[in-house]
Amino acid sequence: MLEENRGGNENAGAVAAGEHAATPAHAPKMIAVVGPTASGKTTLAITLAQRFNGEIVSADSRQVYRGMNIGTAKPTAEELRAAPHYCIDIKDPNEDYTVAEYKADAIAAIRDILARKKLPIMVGGTGLYVKAVLENLDIPKIAANPALRAKLEKEIAEEGLDMVFKKLVALDPEAAYIVDPKNPRRVVRALEVAITTGAPFTAQRVKHPPLFNTLTIGLNPPPEILRERINARVDKMVNDGLVAETEQLIKKYGADCPAFDAIGYREIINHLNGKTSLHEAVALIKTNTWHYAKRQMTWFKKDKMVRWAENHEEAFVLIEK
Repeated sequence: MLEENRGGNENAGAVAAGEHAATPAHAPKMIAVVGPTASGKTTLAITLAQRFNGEIVSADSRQVYRGMNIGTAKPTAEELRAAPHYCIDIKDPNEDYTVAEYKADAIAAIRDILARKKLPIMVGGTGLYVKAVLENLDIPKIAANPALRAKLEKEIAEEGLDMVFKKLVALDPEAAYIVDPKNPRRVVRALEVAITTGAPFTAQRVKHPPLFNTLTIGLNPPPEILRERINARVDKMVNDGLVAETEQLIKKYGADCPAFDAIGYREIINHLNGKTSLHEAVALIKTNTWHYAKRQMTWFKKDKMVRWAENHEEAFVLIEK
């Protein structure tokens, strides 16, 4: 997500983008579990929480929304009972939620967990959410530019979203890993920031000394296994009622609600509007989710602090060490 930061700095001593600030001595310890969608993060996090007296802070930009359960692979009622979760179901889909707001909510949850002598475990695949908390990131507030936004939307209508996304990547190559190329709102916002400021959005972030001493575990299953899991997950979503969930959501909030640009919902909305068959919509969800997973891996692979594991067993060895 590319929303601006509404809050102030957590700490003085900023460093330039691309550098790692030193973790202060005696910073409280926590674990983060990252990686692509369907890699097994939730299961691992719950197992860790049970084994190490921990509680879970979600880092998923769509699981924050109430009612978006099946299409976001939100933890089940049984999983929520197995370990307390935070930063889930805290907003309605028609409410804005910025990275800065997430950072504040997540840090408050982590500090609450620590105050009760438990281990905070952050888990999720929204890279900017994770980065904002672990690197104590500030994102400068960039006001909307309605005239520029209208111009970019016109370009999308005339030239196509793919062509406009290529313009974004030319201005801000790192945006290719955090902006969904099929989500026009995110593409427009990223371009709006880059053009308005004259600098890539991703170059404007400021890091401060980390608040926590974090062991970050990255799950990286072999590609063929990950793709099988993605396809099986999508099939399960459809069987569990994704179409009915989407119908209920658009009846309550309208089909143009920005939260419904998420993979899974937008394809089903197109199906409900008669643009595709259900079979075509499901195939698109699988393809778009696979492309998203590859972007997630590219993003997380750039972080040298991540310790990678192909499966849960390898992750347990890293954590025990």
